[in-house]
Amino acid sequence: MTIQGKVVAITGASSGIGEATARHLAAEGAAVVLGARRTERLDRLVGEIEAAGGEAAALRVDVTDPGDLQALVAGAVERFGRLDVLVGNAGISRIGPVADLDVEGWTAMVDVNVKGILHGIAAALPVFRRQGTGHLVTVVSTSGLKIVPTQAVYAGTKNAVRTLMEGLRQESTDGVLRTTSISPGYVRTELIDNAVDDPAVREQARRNMADLGIDPMAVARAIAFAIDQPDDVEIGDLTIRPSRQG
Repeated sequence: MTIQGKVVAITGASSGIGEATARHLAAEGAAVVLGARRTERLDRLVGEIEAAGGEAAALRVDVTDPGDLQALVAGAVERFGRLDVLVGNAGISRIGPVADLDVEGWTAMVDVNVKGILHGIAAALPVFRRQGTGHLVTVVSTSGLKIVPTQAVYAGTKNAVRTLMEGLRQESTDGVLRTTSISPGYVRTELIDNAVDDPAVREQARRNMADLGIDPMAVARAIAFAIDQPDDVEIGDLTIRPSRQG
């Protein structure tokens, strides 16, 4: 079994990379279980996937709540009988110098970007162990590969997840669990919308993203590539960025 017939749960599925991944995997024959806070968008996406002949379900998920991740995993198993892949895509960014002391923003990034992944692992890993197979895919960032001013804390959260996934990989060499970290560069998403308080700086960032960013579907195809490998093949790290990104 490659993508066809797999059951894939996706967090942050209401827009951007998560939405593109849901559409692409469903088109490839996977059953997708979508989680996000904006349920009206999820319901519309489920309807469009089903209208195109795919299988989809949705639940309201706030990744800062461990119970919501438990419900997402349980919902996948109840609806489709199993869970093969959990794509941890939900994430937020707050951009600014460390000297701004945006403690509230730092805490939010840790809660969503790091704890949200841990909550997903805690929910999915027991199911994967019972099944004898499972795959954790996390969306990280090139911000953790090239450290730049104003993104120190954001990059720190992404590198924390990268480290976590590598440690989990080394603890899981019995063939049951596969782990993959996907590091996108500039992608045309809504991530920047709440990342910057200054309206002028935010608008400039949006223009830069529109000019340089790649389509979220490119990242969706990269995620599908990792999922599509045979069970004894693991794509550990994959970086995908615009060809013009420095």
